[in-house]
Amino acid sequence: MMILREFKEDDKAQLVHILNEPEVVKYLSSKIPKPYTMQDAQWWISTGSKIGIVKAIECNGTLIGCIGADRGEFEYQRSAEIGYWIGKDYWRQGVATQAINELIPLIFKTTDIVRLFASVFSKNTASIRVLDKCGLQLEAIHKKAIYKDGKFYDNHVFSLLKT
Repeated sequence: MMILREFKEDDKAQLVHILNEPEVVKYLSSKIPKPYTMQDAQWWISTGSKIGIVKAIECNGTLIGCIGADRGEFEYQRSAEIGYWIGKDYWRQGVATQAINELIPLIFKTTDIVRLFASVFSKNTASIRVLDKCGLQLEAIHKKAIYKDGKFYDNHVFSLLKT
C-alpha cells in the first residue's frame, strides 16, 4: 500500500541508497549531490523537504520515492512545478501515477495554485507516459533546453490547470 507522508529521520539510509542509483538520478536535476551522502539526506529531511509541498512516498512501511510541487515566485506564484522520483525496484508498478493522482487534488484543494506543470527530459519516456496518464497535457517542447552530463536534451513541458 502506497501513502504520501512527511520525511522522517529513519529515511536517511534509504534516501542515500536510492539517490545513489545512477538510473534513478539520470533524468533528475543536477542540484542533487553526487554522490549523495548521509549529510545530504539529513539536510533534506530537516530543511529541504520543508520547502514547498514535498511528500515522501512510502510503500509497505519503506521509503520508495519523493514527490513535490515547487511554487513559483512573484508573477508565477499561482503556478507550481511538480517533480518526483521513485526507487528503481518500484518502477513500472504504477507508483508515480498514484502519487501524482494523490498530489494534484491535495494541491488544488489546499492552496491557491491554479497551474501545475512538469519539465521532463526528452529521453525519459516513462515519465512522459505517466504525466499523460495523469491528465497533464504536453504544452511545449523546448529544443536543447537541458544540458546534463555533457549531453543536450529537449525539455517536454506538461501542464494541468485547476478547473
